[in-house]
Parts: sequence; C-alpha cells; structure tokens
Amino acid sequence: MKYWLIKSEPDVFSIQDLKKVKREPWSGVRNYQARNYMWRDMQVGDLAIFYHSNAKPPGVAGVARVASEPYPDPTQWDPASEYFDEKSTEQKPRWWLVDFSFEKEFPQLIPLDKLREQAKLEGMVLLQKGTRLSITPVEKKHFDHIVKMGK
Repeated sequence: MKYWLIKSEPDVFSIQDLKKVKREPWSGVRNYQARNYMWRDMQVGDLAIFYHSNAKPPGVAGVARVASEPYPDPTQWDPASEYFDEKSTEQKPRWWLVDFSFEKEFPQLIPLDKLREQAKLEGMVLLQKGTRLSITPVEKKHFDHIVKMGK
C-alpha cells in the first residue's frame, strides 16, 4: 500500500463533499507529475490525506481512498470544460485520473501551521518550500502521525 496527499480547495470540492457523494473522479489535474502519480503509481486501496488548500487556514481535513484503476479524464475532451485540452484525443489521452472514496473526516481541521510544528513530519513533501503539486506521495510514518493528530 502507498500513501498520498491530495489537495482541493474546499469551496470547489471539500472533504464534506466527498463524504456526501461517497466517491468522486479526481478530474482536472493538469500537472504531468501529479497525473503520473495517478496514472502510474496509485493502486486501488491506497490511502490519501485530504488537504484543503487555498483556505483560511489551509490544512488536513480527513482521509480518502483510491477507489478505481486509472482511466482517461473525460474533461480533457469537453470544450465547455475549463480543463479542455485540444491536443488530447480519445485515441491518445494526455490526462488520467482515479476515483477517490470517502474514508473519514477529522473532527477538526489540522492547520498547516500545526503540521509545520511537528518534528515527526520532517521531510514531508507538503512542508517543503516551493511545493505546489496537488498530489504528492506521503511516507507511511507521516501518514500515521497525521491520522493520529486527527483523532
């Protein structure tokens, strides 16, 4: 099993939204490294920390689970979508996604500032300067510590 961090702006799609719909395609990712994580590295059953970005405060809101094998992101072919990619074809898709399912919502958001205070999270990609990827790998020890903080 692998562990991940997925980011979403809560006013776009929050942990509460995932809880309500139970399962959601993680569409609209337009960074090649983040795409590659979904396309090549994620496996059904992997767990992900659900992070609310661009929020006040930003922080970890809960846990999600990879719920599907990767498949082409249909938004790439929809001219009405902000994620439309005219260079992508159904024969040769450029963008891939996986579905995530709801696992748990933490009773309280764990703010980014609190995460930064944790010596046990040293080296976590999220806490490194300049990290802006919407999907990053997470070490098991970091995942376990954050889940413990969320209780």
